Amino acid sequence: MRGEPAVTLFLCGDVMLGRGVDQILPRPGDPTLWEDYVGDARAYVALAEAAHGPVPRPAAPSWPWGVALPLLDEAAPQVRVVNLETAVTRRGAPEPGKAVHYRMAPENLPSLAAARPDVCVLANNHVLDFGRRGLLDTLDALAAAGLRTAGAGRDLAEARRPAAVPLPGGRRVLVFACGMPSSGVPEEWAAAPGRPGVDLVPAATGAAAGDVVRRVREARRPGDLVVVSVHWGSNWGYGVPDGQVRFAHALVDGGVDVVHGHSSHHPRPLEVYRGKLVLYGCGDLVDDYEGITGYEEYRDDLRLLYFAALEPDTGRLASLRMAPVRARQLRLEHASDAERDWLRATLDRVSRGFGVRVVAGPRERGGSLRAVPV
Repeated sequence: MRGEPAVTLFLCGDVMLGRGVDQILPRPGDPTLWEDYVGDARAYVALAEAAHGPVPRPAAPSWPWGVALPLLDEAAPQVRVVNLETAVTRRGAPEPGKAVHYRMAPENLPSLAAARPDVCVLANNHVLDFGRRGLLDTLDALAAAGLRTAGAGRDLAEARRPAAVPLPGGRRVLVFACGMPSSGVPEEWAAAPGRPGVDLVPAATGAAAGDVVRRVREARRPGDLVVVSVHWGSNWGYGVPDGQVRFAHALVDGGVDVVHGHSSHHPRPLEVYRGKLVLYGCGDLVDDYEGITGYEEYRDDLRLLYFAALEPDTGRLASLRMAPVRARQLRLEHASDAERDWLRATLDRVSRGFGVRVVAGPRERGGSLRAVPV
């Protein structure tokens, strides 16, 4: 119906509440790690404390989110989508051959629930870090907490089934999710008939995009808005491979309204293609990477909350506002004016080739950035 208000989505990159973050929450799991240089998850808490000061233990479930929670309440998005990049289990064996394994205790799920996500995307390279038993525990724990999932399941049909978030008037937002080997998703994690796993897309090809589009068209009803969430690409750098661009464009050409990309540890370029939003990489949001050195030029301590307002009739982007935050003491706080300016200048530079300028909003504390198609 014409004249309806825009539908606002909250989108973000990786939310990793395991390992060190799990250790500061009220019910931490086993801290044992199988990494080459670190054998105890509490070492990541120590790194964060060495960088920025003491972290409370136990911390309140809301602690890792910090200022993100009031920012979310202020924006009041109708739909909240996060990429949950951790297994939720106390069981399972660490996946052989992987350098890093993430898991959080199911008893700490109130920390995830504090952000009130409508959809938890699971098609990523850590959800099976503790095997298929760990994945099944994750699915059970999230279902018991009343949290919708997309991108992984007990079999291929469930992994490919979109999460459907109802809107007033009978509309829905459908969230499909898939992961690609380019982000480190092992090919053997692919779901199959009778086998739990993730919805694995082998590569960003036209044929693969066509397959996703066919599933979108089968599930979509009149009035629905569609998000395809994709875990793809490398951890670092601002370049976007041509295949990813073609894949995203093919999705939009096929009727997808938002392409929600993630996997990179920092924000990557954004695009408005045929009026539709494409986020090539949303960066991290919540994790325990604070104090880890290397790649400082990318400022991965700076994160963004994305608020995309869509026209309900067309799915076209009405506005995109981004709230800059930074990680300190394993929680999110407001970015400084200088940090916000750095993010604005960087995103503006890397997004110009995609026909988008990034400008600053009002300079009050917590001031946001805006994307302007040109």
